[in-house]
Amino acid sequence: MQEEQRQRAEKAYQEFWNTALEKRLQQQQEASGETVEMPWGIAGLQALFQNVAVTVPAYQNFLAKHNINPAEIQTFEEFQKLPLITKDNYLRCHRLAELCRGGKLATCDFIAVSSGSTGKPTFWPRFLSDELQIATRFEQIFYDCFYADTRSTLAVICFALGTWVGGMYTANCCRHLASKGYPVTVVTPGNNKTEIFRVVQELGADFEQVVLLGYPPFVKDVIDSGIAAGVEWEKYRIKMVFAGEVFSEEWRSLVSDRTNSDNLYYNSASLYGTADAGVLGNETPLSICIRRFLANNPEAARNLFGESRLPSLMQYDPNSRFFEVNDDGTLLFSGDNGIPLIRYHISDNGGLIPYEAMLDFLAAWGFNPGEDLQQATALNLLPNSDFPRGIRRLPFVYVFGRSHFTVSYFGANIYPENVTVGLEVPTIREWVTGKFVLQVREDSDRNRFLSVVVELAPGVDGDEEKKRAIASSILSQLRRLNSEFANYVPPEYQLPIVTLTATGDSEYFPMGVKHRYTRH
Repeated sequence: MQEEQRQRAEKAYQEFWNTALEKRLQQQQEASGETVEMPWGIAGLQALFQNVAVTVPAYQNFLAKHNINPAEIQTFEEFQKLPLITKDNYLRCHRLAELCRGGKLATCDFIAVSSGSTGKPTFWPRFLSDELQIATRFEQIFYDCFYADTRSTLAVICFALGTWVGGMYTANCCRHLASKGYPVTVVTPGNNKTEIFRVVQELGADFEQVVLLGYPPFVKDVIDSGIAAGVEWEKYRIKMVFAGEVFSEEWRSLVSDRTNSDNLYYNSASLYGTADAGVLGNETPLSICIRRFLANNPEAARNLFGESRLPSLMQYDPNSRFFEVNDDGTLLFSGDNGIPLIRYHISDNGGLIPYEAMLDFLAAWGFNPGEDLQQATALNLLPNSDFPRGIRRLPFVYVFGRSHFTVSYFGANIYPENVTVGLEVPTIREWVTGKFVLQVREDSDRNRFLSVVVELAPGVDGDEEKKRAIASSILSQLRRLNSEFANYVPPEYQLPIVTLTATGDSEYFPMGVKHRYTRH
């Protein structure tokens, strides 16, 4: 028996059960103040750093390699000079146990799997206390968005199950809400559409609302296929929790319309989650309200984010995951977990906006999101309150997506290297230059599909037979090399749509320009 494990679990459960969400977030807001520069205060961040430096063998080796004495890191300015850690310079350089406290994998009680460009699994251990910390993000959504403290709720887990990180993590966090007293019941059909329809139709009527939790394109496919199969979604007061991909506000409107829900601030929320560290942030009614305003005011969005594309916009708990922005505009975070991470370079393009700075910016554009939420509360017959739920004085994080040339499709990271192999097989390699553009696009019904535009070799003409052969080869290699693709993407959405262009096509393959293999 491991007495220390039992004590850790008991302490984490007591804190989670006995601390109301309102109090927990209020404590965090008081700690964070009004800035993103030092939300934790040096004491909290310093405590995490010193603990990891003392207890994690891999990080001890990492600091020694960089000639850093952890006892000399006493200020936030010194903390900001610590070298970044990445998968290549840290995680892949050590045995899994060395990345955990005490160099023991047994300090964790659960291991999940994600995979990268090679399809080789990456293991992510965690302990119950890590999960309960992340369960607070789900509590925020279920309480602030869905009023699940007052409504019996069926949570339908539509993420892939098995060892994959999304499904089991989400199911466990939702069960923790039930253990705290929320009237939430969890069912786990996974990404099996037939089983999802069955559980919703047979169980949904016994609950006041049904929450579908899954990757955005898969949830939409579930909704559309359900309509075709005669599922009357409007009977179940559908709510949705998404993760893994950026989507447009037009897309949110579409899926809401098809479930007969017009309360766009309170019927869905997206998580900013990673296999590395669980959930880093989440949409709130406030962030959704702001994002919808920015979607309708592209000039304001360009002024705020510096780009024409609209990122995901979340709020985050700076006492759980401490964000920084790297010089190249990518995000770093520090946080406790089964593998604790200090200044981890996650490679997502994005940025941070303090709460007050966001409201000041919106006021300059004549917009008050609080007024819009107050109106939504009244119009949609939510329980009466003096102030609408979902307005928390927490900082914002916005995320454009990965910087290292991946595309995200049904929650699977797809890498150009996977596609390259499909173009290098005999016969096909004689037809093409090897250049291509990989992107996820939407058809007229806003269904996503994987698009690969391929440059033909000089003198080669394209035809339907070549398109089919290239698409089949790419699909074969994606299934072989990328286990996330094979397990996350429904079979009917796996075949890429191939477009063939002549050499030097001005739109996709202009001469004399450094080629980019992905577009977002």
